[in-house]
Amino acid sequence: MVQDGLPMSLGQQLRLTVELSIPAIISQLSSILMQFIDASMVGSLGAEASASIGLVSTTTWLFAGISAAAATGFYVQVSHLLGSKDTANARSVLRQSIVMTMIFSAAVVATGCAISWPLPRWLGGEEVIRHDASMYFLIFMLSLPALQLNMLASGMLRSSGNMITPSLLNVMMCLLDVVFNFFLIFPTRSVEFLGMDIMMPGAGLGVTGAALGTALASAVVAAMLMYSLCVKSPELAIAGEKGSFRPTGQCFRNAIGIALPMGCERVIMCGAQIMSTVIIAPLGTIAIAANSFAITVESLCYMPGHGVSNAATTLVGQSIGARRRDLTWRFAHISVLMGIAVMTVMGIIMYATSSFMMGIMTPDAAVRELGATILKIEAFAEPMYAASIVVYGVFVGAGDTLVPSIMNLCSIWAARLSLAAFLAPEFGLEGVWVAMCVELCFRGIIFLIRLYRKKWLRVSDFR
Repeated sequence: MVQDGLPMSLGQQLRLTVELSIPAIISQLSSILMQFIDASMVGSLGAEASASIGLVSTTTWLFAGISAAAATGFYVQVSHLLGSKDTANARSVLRQSIVMTMIFSAAVVATGCAISWPLPRWLGGEEVIRHDASMYFLIFMLSLPALQLNMLASGMLRSSGNMITPSLLNVMMCLLDVVFNFFLIFPTRSVEFLGMDIMMPGAGLGVTGAALGTALASAVVAAMLMYSLCVKSPELAIAGEKGSFRPTGQCFRNAIGIALPMGCERVIMCGAQIMSTVIIAPLGTIAIAANSFAITVESLCYMPGHGVSNAATTLVGQSIGARRRDLTWRFAHISVLMGIAVMTVMGIIMYATSSFMMGIMTPDAAVRELGATILKIEAFAEPMYAASIVVYGVFVGAGDTLVPSIMNLCSIWAARLSLAAFLAPEFGLEGVWVAMCVELCFRGIIFLIRLYRKKWLRVSDFR
């Protein structure tokens, strides 16, 4: 109906937004559940093992973030082309995107591997956790090409309106991660099952096993996603079709125009998160572990917002491709209200269950208590955090990434880091999370202001 210019009632718009959001939310939740599982399994090994992952987690987000930006530069183009029913050029962009993202990923992997050993020392980690932290980061970097393909294929499928396939396969990745971790993290041990003691084999690799499990799960699912995209997708299948994979200047420039502001934003924002780690590291192993676990638990709250954001990117992108200005605005408005509602409910749940959730993550009483306290602080930021996440997805769908990226950068560097540096010496980790709460509320407000001013709805897009 969007592509054919047919009228849509409010009920149809709401239903379409929900139908696209639900599988996207499931996909996002599955990805964070994988991190939750990693953290809880490693948490059973002690606070030092948990801290080793927590120390480098913000740096892994940095590299994952710029990989996501690279994929976005191409699948937004495909969304617009499919909205205008230009499937031939959409498939051409897909072929080029595979080549260009793999070249980009190889360069990123080389950079990450080069810094893997000195990184924990640069971040101020204690000597006892540096080796495990380096190994975890190195394995993550070696698995990045698979993650890049996962992001690219998932984004392309979502751009075509297929939310279900990437959602189901990312749920499968979560399940595979559990299985691989079960055998790789723990040593051979006796497990009681139905009253019987069964000797369960295990590699006993600890933190390294957690990284390997995630890498293997990511590789398996990336292969399945690429098969679904390139062979099975009605709109984008390129298997057996003649067409050049050689990158063109036009496609590259379009991708750079979308991805470069996002990539710079991810670099500087993750740089800010790394600076947060530097602020937290002197607070000790307990603070590092509590911060890492709390971030993982909080992700269960904000990942639904990212799911709605993904749906908004698809709906806005295809509406713009179809030259439908009014529909573009309505989908943006519906998505933002839905995201705020969902994450407000999740924030209430997080506040009420913070102690329980931290208890799942770690047996260490000090880590549990500190983590529950900071989660309760963060719960108050969830509605406005939702606004910033979903509005950003709207802007990405419109191909408008430069100004929102600058807004993100100014918010996190000027508000969060300065306030965190001021509060941390006096209030410890709680002060850092108060700063985060304040900044997220501020960010949500400024994104809503820009959304409702409608300057991102460029007239040229609808001619």
